[in-house]
Amino acid sequence: MRSEKILEMLNEQLNRELFSAYFYTAMEAYFASQNLDGFANFFMVQTKEELDHARLIFDYINKIGGRVILKELKQPKIDYSSPTEVFELALSHERFITSSIHEIAKAALEEKDLTTHNFLQWFINEQAEEEETMDKILRKLKFIKEDPSGLLFLDKELSTRVYTPPSILQEN
Repeated sequence: MRSEKILEMLNEQLNRELFSAYFYTAMEAYFASQNLDGFANFFMVQTKEELDHARLIFDYINKIGGRVILKELKQPKIDYSSPTEVFELALSHERFITSSIHEIAKAALEEKDLTTHNFLQWFINEQAEEEETMDKILRKLKFIKEDPSGLLFLDKELSTRVYTPPSILQEN
C-alpha cells in the first residue's frame, strides 16, 4: 500500500481528471450551440480521453490497495466570447493538469515510491501531447483571427479527430 500522502494526491488527480471531462463537455456543448460541429467533435473526443485518464488512476488506486474518494465537481464555465477564449482556457487547464501530475511524480520520488512514479510517466508524456495540441489549435485561431472562412476550414479539420482508447487501458 502506498503512503497516505500519495493516495490523497492520486485521488485529487482522479477528481481533476473527472472535472476535465466535465470542463470539456461544456466546451463541446458551446460549440454545438454555435453549429461548429468539428469543434464540438474535438471536445467530445477530449472528454472521452479525460475519462480514460480518470479510469487509469481509479484502477491504479484500487490496484495498490487504496480507496477511491470521489468529490463534488464544480460547474464549469459554459459561456465563452469566442473559440479563441475556449482554447486559451483549455491550454491553461492542460498546463494546470501537467503541473499537478508533475507534483505527484516528485512526491512519489521523495517517498521512494518508484511504482507510482513509473505509472505516472505515461501521464507525463500524454500531457506534453495535450498541451501541444491545444497550443497548435490556439495558434491557428490567432492566425486566422476568427475569420468565418478560416473558422469553417478549422472546423472541418477538427471534425476528423477520432477517439482511440489508449493502449495502456488494454494492458490493465
